[in-house]
Amino acid sequence: MNPKTLPNNFAARFWAKDPTLWPAGDADAVAGMLGWIDVLPKMIERIDEIEEFVASVREDGFTQVVLCGMGGSSLAPLVLANAFKGGLPLHVLDSTHPEDVLAVNVTPTTLFIVASKSGSTAEPTAFANYFFAKAANPNQFVAITDPGSPFQSSAEGLGYRKVFLNYADIGGRFSALSLFGIVPAALLGVDVRRFLTAALDYLEANQDFSEPFQLGEELGNLALNGVNKLTILTTSEWATFGLWLEQLVAESTGKLGKGILPIAGEPVGAPEAYGQDRFFALIGDGVEAPVAGAPSTGSDLKDPYQLGAEFLRWEIATATAGAVLEINPFDQPNVQESKDVTKKILAEIEATGDLPAIPAEHRSLAEFLADVAPGDYVAIQAYLHETPELHAHLTALQAAIRDAKHVPVTLGYGPRFLHSTGQFHKGGPNVGHFVQFFDDPAADDAIPGQKATWRQFVRAQALGDAEALRAKDRRVFALDLGSDPTGNLPIFP
Repeated sequence: MNPKTLPNNFAARFWAKDPTLWPAGDADAVAGMLGWIDVLPKMIERIDEIEEFVASVREDGFTQVVLCGMGGSSLAPLVLANAFKGGLPLHVLDSTHPEDVLAVNVTPTTLFIVASKSGSTAEPTAFANYFFAKAANPNQFVAITDPGSPFQSSAEGLGYRKVFLNYADIGGRFSALSLFGIVPAALLGVDVRRFLTAALDYLEANQDFSEPFQLGEELGNLALNGVNKLTILTTSEWATFGLWLEQLVAESTGKLGKGILPIAGEPVGAPEAYGQDRFFALIGDGVEAPVAGAPSTGSDLKDPYQLGAEFLRWEIATATAGAVLEINPFDQPNVQESKDVTKKILAEIEATGDLPAIPAEHRSLAEFLADVAPGDYVAIQAYLHETPELHAHLTALQAAIRDAKHVPVTLGYGPRFLHSTGQFHKGGPNVGHFVQFFDDPAADDAIPGQKATWRQFVRAQALGDAEALRAKDRRVFALDLGSDPTGNLPIFP
């Protein structure tokens, strides 16, 4: 296929927020999602407000921050929490697994940030209700949401310490440089003026069709020619940046049977383990592609204050790739499918008090993966409590499948990935093989306002995703690992 060349005035129209650059989407809907393009000057104007808030938090003696969110509202703060030390320690909770929820230490000096753009996402709503009941002090709660959302009304009604209203024309995965990223950054001790100014300098230096636009054009054209597996390799210090980038690319491009599959955290293998469908993103000083001559892009990220520019670089590139692929990179039409099925299962719990019967898996993992072919991918979906031991076993399984089958293998923890690669799983090309693991947690607790416990909630999400995948004629292998997920993981081959 001949490369698709974008119009000469693409960059100028981009900075003018021209929605017709993405004709696959309704022009009004696209226009309503381009606020990230010019958000930096708006954020700089809000620095005083943010710094006054942080000063009040410190004066009141808070010792830790727990950010409750999913997808776009949690991944940029996760990157920042890993990169910056010196302010308040920040823990990101984006798992409904009971062992993750119950591990949060609720003290009188814990500040909870509940981050939800729509204000109706199930997981942040459950987190908010649960911890509000535990803490019983509205002064410990902060909301970040869109103006007019249901969460704005409920947070104000409950007397939250602060309700930050973001910009409704910014989608979650493009919100790193908005209040969703900058408020947590300020609590972490980041000099937000320096951080935002560095990003603004990058923006102003790329008004022409320069590197980020060229990167997006290359990504899109490679994907059109079958090189559609973006393999993100990072140094250990930037590993969480790979998770942020994974969500941005997968949820933006995986639709209409097209897309770029990002693979973050896959162990580096020998050159022969990789197919011809790989493009490498090398993040961090000294990272090299394992395949000589493979297409790649690099960033020698060293200073965490470069992150603002790096966020912006990939946002521009991803939006540009969407134009090449002739899709709307600002919607997520298939994310709702898993939510709808999960909602149905939760309604069954409300009616009966228990989960529906779960069919047993009668195949082996090797039998399920027998028909994996070049150009395919395998997705490990772990609705499990992440521990170093379990993660080591899962990444060993990931590498073993990749080395045997010579296809990319992703690893995502549920329900986080539902708001990330989940869009690609259902909306992208039907070449995925989905290996789903769930367990029987030893600990559990009730969720205020509903009959489902956390164990039932996360199990409902796993069941809902499997049903939504099967409805799209996707191949699913679902295995209950019982009370010992590490010990019961299948061996491959």
